[in-house]
Amino acid sequence: MVDQPRRPVRLPSEAFDVQPGGLDPAVTMRIAHDSARALVHRVRASDDPDLIERMVAYTDEHGLDVLAELWSQSGPRTLPGALWRLSLLRALVRGDAAGAALVFQRGSEVLSTADVVIAGAESPTGPDEILRLADQVLRGAYDGDFAVALDRAAAFCRTSAAGAADLADDADAALDDARASDFTTRAARLAATARDFTACARLERAGTLD
Repeated sequence: MVDQPRRPVRLPSEAFDVQPGGLDPAVTMRIAHDSARALVHRVRASDDPDLIERMVAYTDEHGLDVLAELWSQSGPRTLPGALWRLSLLRALVRGDAAGAALVFQRGSEVLSTADVVIAGAESPTGPDEILRLADQVLRGAYDGDFAVALDRAAAFCRTSAAGAADLADDADAALDDARASDFTTRAARLAATARDFTACARLERAGTLD
C-alpha cells in the first residue's frame, strides 16, 4: 500500500484463478495474512507521523471493500481477522454514532467491571465521544501496543453488549418484541466479538497472532 492511497488497489483476478472455476482459498488466505503482517509492520516501523492518520482515513474514503476482499474471510482469531473486525467496528460506530453511544452508555451504567475504564471512553458517552473512542481504538492497531488496542476493543464490545442486553429487557417489558429481538441479537454478536478480541490479545502477547 502506498503512503498516500488514492483508490483501491485490486489484485488481478488471474492471481486467484489457480483452480478452474473459482478462487483458491489457500492462496486467498495466504495473501490476507501476508498483507496484514506487512501493513501492521510497515506502519509501526514508519517515522512518518501522518501515516497512521492516512491509514485510519483510508476506509473512510474507499469503504471496506478492499479490506473485505482480503480479510473478511479470515478467522476471527487471526491477525487479518482482528484487523478486519477493528475496521468494521469503527465503520459501524461511524454509521450510527447515536445508536452506538446509546448502548455503550447504558452498558457503562449497568456494568460493575473495569471494562468501561479499559475501553477509555469519555463519560457521559454521547455520539462525539463514541466516535473519538472508535478512532482511538483503530489507531491503536498501528501505534503503540496492539494487544492493548485489542483489549480496548474487547472492553468496548463487552460494555456495549451489556447495554444492548439491558435495552432488550426494557423493550421486552414494554412488549416491543421486534426491538427486544434486535437488541438481543446485537448483544450476542458484541459478546462473541469481545471474546474473539480477548483471544487475539492473548495470542498477540504470546507472539502467535498471525
